[in-house]
Amino acid sequence: MSTEFPYENRIFDPAETMPRADLHALQLQRLRETVARAGQVPFYASLFKKEGITPESIKTLDDLRRLPFTNKSDMRDNYPLGLCAVPRAELARIHGSSGTTGMPTFVGYTRNDLDMWAGLCARFLVAGGLRPEHTVQVSFGYGLFTGGFGLHYGIERVGAAIIPAASGNTSRQIMLMRDLQPEVLICTPSYALNIAEVCRSMGLDPRELSLKFAHFGGEMWTEDMRAQIERELDILAFNNYGLSEIIGPGVSGECAARSGMHLQEDHFLVECLDPDTLEPVEDYAYGELVITALTREAMPMIRYRTRDIAALDPCPCACGRTSRRMGRVVGRTDDMLIIRGVNVFPSQIEEALLAVEGAAPHYLIEVNRPNNLDEVSVKVEVRPEFFSDKMSEMQALRDRIDRKIQAYTGIHVTVELVAPKTIERSVGKAVRVVDNRKLRS
Repeated sequence: MSTEFPYENRIFDPAETMPRADLHALQLQRLRETVARAGQVPFYASLFKKEGITPESIKTLDDLRRLPFTNKSDMRDNYPLGLCAVPRAELARIHGSSGTTGMPTFVGYTRNDLDMWAGLCARFLVAGGLRPEHTVQVSFGYGLFTGGFGLHYGIERVGAAIIPAASGNTSRQIMLMRDLQPEVLICTPSYALNIAEVCRSMGLDPRELSLKFAHFGGEMWTEDMRAQIERELDILAFNNYGLSEIIGPGVSGECAARSGMHLQEDHFLVECLDPDTLEPVEDYAYGELVITALTREAMPMIRYRTRDIAALDPCPCACGRTSRRMGRVVGRTDDMLIIRGVNVFPSQIEEALLAVEGAAPHYLIEVNRPNNLDEVSVKVEVRPEFFSDKMSEMQALRDRIDRKIQAYTGIHVTVELVAPKTIERSVGKAVRVVDNRKLRS
């Protein structure tokens, strides 16, 4: 089997290859246990009582659809830790969201939760090439954000060495890579491109770094961006998915086949629903991911509406894992832009830009509504080798970008070309959209 993949295919946990019938039986057992735990939370207890839901009333997995949805607003309404199912004294750690779009949301973990979380991260790290003999540079933040600590303890579980570089100070990050020779990088995909860019500005070839693998999360990215990162750093790049409300990183991750992220279905029940009707969509169709955490002690999340848009693939994978896979997240229901009646995701614009030679993967979308008519402008950095003071060359590039964006999205935008390194870089999640319509509402 290993000949099908770019490296030896390894399974970290035998549960990853569990027969589907056994998996479904385990999910049903854990769903009942989760309903029992959630019944200790006043928020869920009142909803369960209203609908006559008890652990004993869960007869099949189809009964999941009888359970109520949970939204981020419910977490904010029960701020800070009103959804915890254990006493405060049993919490071992508290993480949370940044609160950049409103009040932050906090999530609690027991010791058992932290142990389970480390194992889930270890699964996808091993699936993506990590070995005990490797050294890993973690360039995620080590604060309330779940990425840094989640991956850190997953790496420790595998047995690899860790350079806890945290985020920022890119020149120092590069120094650490040159001196300590890590094989694996953990960060956001946009920051990986920033590392390559800073390398070149220092007179270094980023392809000559010691890196062989990278695991990226924390923001949406496209296949074209993966290809560009792999070219610029000469690595294999892997996608993983998670969110703090559910556990953090560890909900799913890619194997060597890189044909979708394996869902950790023994720990999470994942639905893919039409965000308008909340009815299930067909396999391979895009819908909103709704996730129930089956093994969380501190916060047993029930049918959490992630707002993330992706598709599910039930076909068996050549790697031997038996779980369904999810495709990359293509957008969020709350990030989707409706421009003059057309639905547009920022990822579509990114795909268009990466298909145009000369356009850098650094951009900013700005939406305005003068005179009650939506207008979209896209600032796009020009690659240094294509940046010119000849207006004809810049106009030709602008026209190519404009046509490509229109082909990908169906809308016309105003393209503004800017000089290299003009758009602000982020060490965390990249800011891609400024919607001034929302700011005025």
